[in-house]
Amino acid sequence: MAVSSSGIVAGLTAAALATVGYLAHQASQSVPAGLGRPQAGASPAASKAPQVRKDPSALPDASGTGARVVYSLRGDRVWLVGTDEVVTRTFEVDPSQVDPVPGTYTVTSRSNTITGSDGVPVEHVVRFTSVQGVVIGFSAAVGGSAAASPPAGQARTGGIRESRVDGAAMWTFATIGRKVVVVR
Repeated sequence: MAVSSSGIVAGLTAAALATVGYLAHQASQSVPAGLGRPQAGASPAASKAPQVRKDPSALPDASGTGARVVYSLRGDRVWLVGTDEVVTRTFEVDPSQVDPVPGTYTVTSRSNTITGSDGVPVEHVVRFTSVQGVVIGFSAAVGGSAAASPPAGQARTGGIRESRVDGAAMWTFATIGRKVVVVR
């Protein structure tokens, strides 16, 4: 009895499919519980929902309680938070050359207008700490510019620059003794 080539191909295909099916069954038996399978009580739509990225303007977790200024070193952003835990304002800032260590501080001094250590006239200066002799605080450049490059040989600066509008809001909110929380 002669076997045709199409019969051989059909037999090999059937054997291959049977092998693949067997291997798939074996693999499914060694999958950890829940992997690739819907969890009890979970809706299929919830498991397929895209991951939502956190709003960059959202108040950081673990940023203290009560009325405070929150400053994010990574986000270069400030939040003014009222006693009711409601953010009254948030805005981006230009960071200083010297960063404060994360922690809780209080506003120690303020100046309405001065010349910054970088030579730029600034207003609404709100100081809250110093790092190795460099005073750290928020300020707004009078001309609306950001920080200037420090003159050659001058020490590093600690001015965290805000827009003039944001600086005015900070000035009104961050009075002497106001808590300032610095987070990463």
